[in-house]
Order: sequence, then C-alpha cells, then structure tokens
Amino acid sequence: MTSRFTELTVDCRDPEELAAFWCEVLDFKVIDRTGNKVEIGSWVPTVEEVRARQMPPTLQFIRVPEGRSVKNRMHLDVSPIDGSTDDEVTRLLALGATRADVGQGPDRNWVVMADPEGNEFCVLRSLAPQAS
Repeated sequence: MTSRFTELTVDCRDPEELAAFWCEVLDFKVIDRTGNKVEIGSWVPTVEEVRARQMPPTLQFIRVPEGRSVKNRMHLDVSPIDGSTDDEVTRLLALGATRADVGQGPDRNWVVMADPEGNEFCVLRSLAPQAS
C-alpha cells in the first residue's frame, strides 16, 4: 500500500490573498475555489494521474479565524529558475514578501522570507543556467 503527497494545506486569514501571492511566486493557477478554500497548482489533478505516479502537489489555503502565533514547523523552499537568488528575493519583496529572521544567522546560502501572512519560506540557490 502507498499514499501520495497530493496537497499542502495552509491555514490563513485571507485565502484569496495568499493564493494570489503564491500563484505569482510559483507560476501556479487557481484550480478550485470552494467555500473558505482556494487551491492552486501547476496542473489540475485527476485520480488516474495521481494513482499512476507521484505528481507535483497543489497548495490549499483555508480560512481560519485565528492568526499565526509561532514559527512554522514546516515551510516551503523555492529555487529561482531563471535568475539569481538576489534577483528572486527582490521580486518576492515587490510581491509582498518580507525578510524573516528565524535565528538562521549570517553566512547562509539561502534567504529566509515570509509571505504576506507571515508564513516563513526559504529562497535557495538559483537553478538558472550559468553563463559559460
């Protein structure tokens, strides 16, 4: 027996705002809006495709009444694919992200940031092709 990682759910106050932010970050699209939930992804999941192989998970944003109160126990890492890490950090700041200090200290090869609701995520090394 096997399970598949199909979605990651984020509790939040404003699902529409966070979904819009993460769609811009990841080049995802809204694939479902139901009640207090917005789901985004790079594809529209089907049972057949998920059963056949592990597919990229979607992100779900679900409205909850309480705000975030402590450091995340789990977070997303993103890697720029067509520019430098510094360029991506600048782009994300313009989208509404902020820099975050979770005690990571100096001299790290990643940048800790927070989305508009304060959920931490990291920008890792760039995967952009290097000039020869």
